[in-house]
Amino acid sequence: MPAVKPIPDGFHTLTPHIIVKGAAKAIDFYKKAFGAEEIHRHAMPDGSVMHALVRIGDSMLMLNDEFPQMKCFGPATIGGTAVTLNLYVADADKAWERAVQAGAKIKMPIADQFWGDRYGLVTDPFGHDWAIATHKKDLKPEEIMAAAKASMAGPPPGKKS
Repeated sequence: MPAVKPIPDGFHTLTPHIIVKGAAKAIDFYKKAFGAEEIHRHAMPDGSVMHALVRIGDSMLMLNDEFPQMKCFGPATIGGTAVTLNLYVADADKAWERAVQAGAKIKMPIADQFWGDRYGLVTDPFGHDWAIATHKKDLKPEEIMAAAKASMAGPPPGKKS
């Protein structure tokens, strides 16, 4: 009998598992916005999603519907999220536009950032935040700190931004 792999094929050490009010609609949105591929879906007798697995790029994302009886709620019900799902892609601008066209709301416009990424933040229609990024520059920690300080300093006195 072959040995069972402790980490199944296609998974990484860390796999996000999100709760969504309207998981079936979220799966459709993630396909349209992020090119997700549905791997499987297990439904409850009432049609709600007990567990689903999608692949976005080379990573898996697990999700399920809310289950109030188990105190299992998504951000739409609890009034926001404390988590950001970071999506690295080859072309952040193209991925950003795709997500916004699919219905994601802009939370932080996409721009070149002081840490070396082209990065922006959107919120999906279900309340989950997604950072979309392309790494553009490898910087040393001291370069990042200097760039952060400069970016947060604002315009020089007497100059308008």
